Amino acid sequence: MLRPPRALSGAAPLLIAAVVGGGVALAGAEVTGVFDDEPSTVVTPQTMESSAPASFAENKPLSVNEIYRRSASGVVQVTTTSVQTVEPDQSLNPFGLHEQRRQQALGSGFVIDKSGRIVTNFHVVEGADVKVSFSNRDSVDARIVGKDPSTDLAVLKVDVDARALTPLQLGDSDRVRVGDSVVAIGNPLGYERSVTAGIVSALHRPLTAPNDFTIDDVIQTDAAINSGNSGGPLIAANGKVIGVNTAIATGTTGARGNIGIGFAVPVNTVRDVASQLIDRGRVEHPFLGVVAQPIDNEMADVFNLPVEQGLLVARVIEGSGADRAGLRPGTTEVVVAGESYLLGGDIIVEIDGKPATTAEDLRDGVSAKKPGEKIDIEAYRGDDRRSFEVTLGRQP
Repeated sequence: MLRPPRALSGAAPLLIAAVVGGGVALAGAEVTGVFDDEPSTVVTPQTMESSAPASFAENKPLSVNEIYRRSASGVVQVTTTSVQTVEPDQSLNPFGLHEQRRQQALGSGFVIDKSGRIVTNFHVVEGADVKVSFSNRDSVDARIVGKDPSTDLAVLKVDVDARALTPLQLGDSDRVRVGDSVVAIGNPLGYERSVTAGIVSALHRPLTAPNDFTIDDVIQTDAAINSGNSGGPLIAANGKVIGVNTAIATGTTGARGNIGIGFAVPVNTVRDVASQLIDRGRVEHPFLGVVAQPIDNEMADVFNLPVEQGLLVARVIEGSGADRAGLRPGTTEVVVAGESYLLGGDIIVEIDGKPATTAEDLRDGVSAKKPGEKIDIEAYRGDDRRSFEVTLGRQP
């Protein structure tokens, strides 16, 4: 189950997947209170007992303290104010008039250039007025340059003296390895510019974005991340940013606190998305238009499928490139080990000449293209192998 602070449902158009035994929540902005004729009330979420972080690796280029001293002034606190409609209390409001209250929340972000641009998460600034505060000055208004729900990223702009800005250096997330030492800097639960240390626990995790699409190649870390850390940097031992802290695993109880499993959007994705947001104010993602389900050897034997590995086309989005190219979805529902599959449709086995056996294979092939470009798909329809040339559309 994937669970962000705001309810999300449905499957990503290229992936049907489940995380068994727990959930994932966007690290979120920490709610600090509501106001309008009422005193502010701090809302403290219930947290689980945190596991101790892994020891920071030895023989590192920089210590945690050195990274913090170099980077902390470039990490900002993002304060958002949004208006919420409150259902009326009939005992106090017999006429049933809805009330509107402003709610304030806190998140994190970091400076990327001397022009005053700041990277944060989309879910931190969605539908809100934004201010940011630096370590050496009061809060200032921030303008949203652009936001991309498909990667849960946003770029802000502040008008301040360039001398007050400390841009953080961006690294190369393709060079990150499991076990690398990392630190996270942010504002967890409203505690400004806190630093936590850990390691890279895993790579290439899929993460559901706020619009239900899938963010690929996400970095997993055991550095403690909590509500309010969202949008802050995950920094490697060389002092360079390798990701944007975005989500945490919630465990089986659904508690919001850190349990040692956090997720960061890789910086190579951040670099590409931020560049497009700065240039055009939006990001264009390629879109194939299928929902696909992986098969295995056992399933292929039971249902006498023509291949032992591949992707069942379970759904084709009407009007998409896949639809126009003639790909067909399955129509016969079967249940295997409690999971529902649709048989009778095309089975994708290759994409641009590379094997396609997982949803990640399919997404990788599509994400390497741009909207309007063509992609070659090989698929079986019954025992007949067919080729499809699909013109990719724009992700809705």
